Order: sequence, then structure tokens, then C-alpha cells
Amino acid sequence: MTLKNSAETSENGLGDLEKTVLINALIQTPITERDPQWIATFLANIADANLKLGAPEVVIASDGFPYVQLETVSSNENFQAFVISKQLPTLLLQGFGIVINAQDEQPDWIFTYGDIANFELNDAFYTDNHIFSAHRENVVIGSDEKILIGQPSDNILPKYIRKQLREFLQHAGVQSPKTMLIARNFEDEAQVKQDLVFNFTPAQFASEQDFQQIGNTVSWFLPRHYSILFIDDMSIENGFQEI
Repeated sequence: MTLKNSAETSENGLGDLEKTVLINALIQTPITERDPQWIATFLANIADANLKLGAPEVVIASDGFPYVQLETVSSNENFQAFVISKQLPTLLLQGFGIVINAQDEQPDWIFTYGDIANFELNDAFYTDNHIFSAHRENVVIGSDEKILIGQPSDNILPKYIRKQLREFLQHAGVQSPKTMLIARNFEDEAQVKQDLVFNFTPAQFASEQDFQQIGNTVSWFLPRHYSILFIDDMSIENGFQEI
């Protein structure tokens, strides 16, 4: 499959030729010289550009997570096009991240599963404006603290993320994984913050390292701006529901 003009690409369901050419030009910039403008331009165009599958198509990276290998293409190359924005259902249902040009000494970009989910939910791989709390560890909910308790909507935790989390947590030994959404400072619209909460704690695992590894995997499945807490199932009455 060769690169074609914009009219032909739209008819054949391919990516955007102009964005493909732009991405190919961008990656010529050495990694050490890529500034915030480079990053913004790359992220604004990569999802609709024509890419191709690497070999093998899926790899387990050094972080332990599965990634689809994608490579940029040249104008005189025959290839089977892979367009990220057109492959979102497959990526999200199968639980993959994406690595761009892993065949090089250093990949041009790595998207986690949560980054891809955020693109599906918010039309951007990363979200800056939100009401989630700043990430922090060992948070304790005070006995006199006022919080609102509810369940995350499909706009926060859609079915495809729930499926990945449920299957992973059950495999990791959490027999009945549950979640809830809490809001703090809810009486002040300017100060309100929310957190996604899960029903397991370090005490349930053989070591703190095991717990941290599971927490890191949960984070990998979620958009990066989400803040997550881990609280014992019985700590908040009538709060948790199964994922």
C-alpha cells in the first residue's frame, strides 16, 4: 500500500497524508532537540497519520506491559496502513499500549493503555484541565472529613477500562475488585477534587513490592491525570461497587 493524496486516502479509509508527511518530518529532529512545540505538534498529528505495524506486532516492553509496535513510513514504501484513530476499538478491547519506532535506538514515543483510552474519551492523549487530586501516596480519609461518594460514570471509567481492570485484578488475587469515586471540598466549586478509589490495600499482598506493582498496573490502564486511592473494602460503608 502506497501513500496517496487526501481524496484517495479518505475513500480508502487511510490516514491523513499531510499529517503523515508532517510526522515523518518531525521525527528527523534529534530527540534531545524536541521542545514543547515539537511535542504539541507530534501529539496533534500522530493519531491520524499513516503508520505501519512492526515485527513482531506486539511486544512486552521492559516495563512489563504489552505494546503494539508501530513505525513511520516513507513515501516510496509499500505498506499496510495502521491509523491509530481508526484502530481504537481493537487497542482498547485487547489491552495494548503503543510504541512508535521501537526499532530505533530510542523510541520516538510510548503511549500507555490509559493514554489511548484518554484519546478515546477526550480527543487528546493527555488532559491538563481536570478536578482530580494531585497524585500522592498514603492518603487517609479523616473521620471528620466530609466527602461525597458515588460511582464513576462511563465518561471516567468506560466498559473497556473496567474489563481490563477487572481481569487484571482478579488474576492478581483481588477476588472481587470494586471501585468508587469520592469528591473532597465539594462545597467549594473552586476547590473540589475527586479521586478514584479501589478496594485493596498492601495488607492483602505478600509484600509492599507486590502491592506497588499492582498499583502501577492499575495506573497504566488509566488516563494519567486520574488520582487513585486504595482503601479497605469496609472503610467506607455503602461506597464500593464491583468494577
